[in-house]
Amino acid sequence: MPGPMTLFDVAQRAMSAQLVRMNAAASNLANAGSVTGTEAEAYRPMRPVFAEQLDQANGLSTVRVSGVYRSQAAPEKRHDPGNPLADADGYVFEAPVDENAEMVEMLESARQYQNMVEALSTAKQLMLETMRIK
Repeated sequence: MPGPMTLFDVAQRAMSAQLVRMNAAASNLANAGSVTGTEAEAYRPMRPVFAEQLDQANGLSTVRVSGVYRSQAAPEKRHDPGNPLADADGYVFEAPVDENAEMVEMLESARQYQNMVEALSTAKQLMLETMRIK
């Protein structure tokens, strides 16, 4: 990164991380209840993984997305012989998505995003007040 990080760089990275978190939860919710005929084809929930990034120049610490990974949760096997996707034994495999947990994830990421918006707004107001004093 060229030059030391500023408050705005830290906020931008935090907001980007929360956006990745929200998009993953939205994708998981969109695929909740989806079924396939084989376990290998079943949708697996996505989970973002974050890591700390420290700026040695000024000591500011921020977040970066180190990756988005598929959960290793096993799909739910359900007997549904009338389903056109059922295998030869009449089973379908449903995505292992917990809708309640995904909604909590979305709400939490939205709150964290809003917190960063508020922090930026406060920083802006403080800068304006400082400029008025001079």
